[in-house]
Amino acid sequence: MPNTRPLGIQIAYLLKDRGVDVVFGIPGVHNQEMYRGLEEAGIAHILARHEQGAGFMADGYARATGKAGVAFVITGPGLCNIMTPMGQAYSDSIPMLVISSCLDDVVARRGQLHQMKNQLAAAETVCDWSEEAQSAESTYALIDRAMSEFQMNRPRPKHIQVPIKQLKEPASLYAKRDWMNISWEIPAIEMNEVATLLIKSKRPVLVLGGGAIEAVTEVRAFLKICNAAVFTTYAGRGIVDTTYNFLFGSNLARPTSSNVLAKADLVIAVGTELGEVDLWREELGHTARLVRVDVDVSSQNQHSDLFIHCAAKNFFAALAMRVSTNKTQWSSNEVANARRKWRHEVGVEQPEIIKVCDALRTCLPKNTMIYSDMTQLAYSAKEIWDMDMPGHWHHPSGFGTLGYALPAAIGGAISRRGLPTIAIVGDYGFQFTMQELAVAVELELSLPVLLWNNGKLGEIEDSMIRAQIAPNAVTTHNPDFCKLAKAFGAKSTSPKTVTEMQKEVLAAFNKSGPTLIHITPEIKA
Repeated sequence: MPNTRPLGIQIAYLLKDRGVDVVFGIPGVHNQEMYRGLEEAGIAHILARHEQGAGFMADGYARATGKAGVAFVITGPGLCNIMTPMGQAYSDSIPMLVISSCLDDVVARRGQLHQMKNQLAAAETVCDWSEEAQSAESTYALIDRAMSEFQMNRPRPKHIQVPIKQLKEPASLYAKRDWMNISWEIPAIEMNEVATLLIKSKRPVLVLGGGAIEAVTEVRAFLKICNAAVFTTYAGRGIVDTTYNFLFGSNLARPTSSNVLAKADLVIAVGTELGEVDLWREELGHTARLVRVDVDVSSQNQHSDLFIHCAAKNFFAALAMRVSTNKTQWSSNEVANARRKWRHEVGVEQPEIIKVCDALRTCLPKNTMIYSDMTQLAYSAKEIWDMDMPGHWHHPSGFGTLGYALPAAIGGAISRRGLPTIAIVGDYGFQFTMQELAVAVELELSLPVLLWNNGKLGEIEDSMIRAQIAPNAVTTHNPDFCKLAKAFGAKSTSPKTVTEMQKEVLAAFNKSGPTLIHITPEIKA
């Protein structure tokens, strides 16, 4: 390969050298130079139907692999369209790298194609940082900075924009490099203090978030010597074995979970912000000391008595060395009764949905990766559905965007060829990104898309009623979703019973191309 080639080509080779094997995006006249070297470098490109879809695909790919999801977009509207996925990735700590083109001069010239007042600043509102590369060297440095920070810090999206003229200019080769091994320091004094608190504790509670997923082995080993009660956030499901006697599950959002936490004499929250979307109330409900463990020192939604800046994996390994046993006053009956009560509450609130959740859970193959949208089916499932493995249910929790599941599942399925992936969508949210169904058809992805159609914004209707507001603008005129799927070239089915639904879901995993599985609240048990 020549030492000097257009920067667009060099970017492709740099990304490949840094472990990138697929890029999501849409080419345009402003960013076409970034496409010049993709095929030559051996990077696959997935053509989305909208930049929002490209961003969600990159997000879904990153969640499935743990690697950075990379997206290419054009100046102006292309960047604006991907800002919603960037905001989602920011709130959910997803490593996403967005590389866009930008105009060479926005000061002296006006009326240019795709011109914005301040593209750089716009992107910065929804990502960790947004920078412009003024040279080949700064482009390489920024890409390496992003890739390094994905490993070293809390992973969050980054944006790099490169002037159009710069993309065409000859550029020297980037420097080869070996990635560093990150080793988080374990603060010994603080760890000793936590161990002392835990040894004295009779009713300790762990709250495990998505940031503790990497520590599943260490957590399970720790719980064999310390019988703490455990809550998980929605993102933390699967960290603890479902047979563990003191697992309260992902029920933090149940109002009476605060009563359980009030009984604790020590709470240790690991890898979670304890934010609004975790609790749906102002306070956790504890009166005991709260220890928080996180790689992000800025995350302090609930006041902690002790904060430990440490990775979850290292924290539990170090704690296990300091605690040999712990006698608990929690009882398995106490846990089982609380969980039974909370499940009953979900069943009362959503009687049609709970039977679908139960049937789906029992039929999905082991190792199925689930991507869900903002829909009542997913809201209920996240509370009553224990996961066998962590990192296998992905939901747009923080930013809470509609239209996430389908494109994110496509990104996940691309990285999981031969392994089961499913999307769970609602009738309204599906219409935000339904055009990406064409991508799944194009790639022949064996992807079941389970569509829950209640013909309205059900959660908003319920919220309005609770607030004593006459439900307004919540019902919709929907298309014939099965015919729509067929128009895209996908398969479709509309099972009338949960047993039929189970059969259709299992069959969809073995078909060439996606299958839309349309169900309604009238589905029979």
